[in-house]
Amino acid sequence: MILMPLILAHLTGDFLLQPNSWVAAKERRKHRSPYLYLHVLLHTVLAFVLLADLHLWWIAALVGLSHFIIDWSKLYFQKQSTRRRWFFMDQAAHIAVILALSIYYHTPQAFDLELTFERWTLITGAVFLTIPASVVIKTMISYWTPQSEESSNIQTDSLASAGKYIGILERLLVFIFIAVNHWEGVGFMLAAKSVFRFSDLAEAKQRKLTEYVMIGTLLSFGIAIITGIAIKVLT
Repeated sequence: MILMPLILAHLTGDFLLQPNSWVAAKERRKHRSPYLYLHVLLHTVLAFVLLADLHLWWIAALVGLSHFIIDWSKLYFQKQSTRRRWFFMDQAAHIAVILALSIYYHTPQAFDLELTFERWTLITGAVFLTIPASVVIKTMISYWTPQSEESSNIQTDSLASAGKYIGILERLLVFIFIAVNHWEGVGFMLAAKSVFRFSDLAEAKQRKLTEYVMIGTLLSFGIAIITGIAIKVLT
């Protein structure tokens, strides 16, 4: 029962509560950056709070210690050309530690905050589909990011960060449709997104940008669908 609280703590600390300025400062100053230690402390506190058991302080401490070692390794070994690879290696290592701790300390009495396993799983899945999924998608398609001069040729009055929030909302809606067994809603959303989004890109006659957006859209829907199916299997 400590698995989902620890994963939720990780997603919150690594994505929701870590500004880009912290990431930039850590990459620039490495172990000399105070944000590295603040980030580790945040993860430790989040794990301790969500576990809601004073006797599990050592698990929160191990989460914090392992997070420092993994992040320190990433800061010193990653290069500009390997940033994407190290991002996924870093996340895989954190999840592996959480899985190992959960397997080691496997007991139904380990966590009780008036929330069932099913509800914690739903909350964790929904949180993952917000900022964490956006970062994952952005990292995955970073290789094909259009050049600034290509994207600047398209004249639009788009709202600031609209694409990010549209992606978050569509993933959450897909998640809800799957949770309530209304798959037709997923098809309707994908069709509506295609009509409104791709018609604008077709008029702009930017094939590379259109393909880039299509890859991002399909990844977004794919991640939401896989997450929804995984949550239904677990619950």
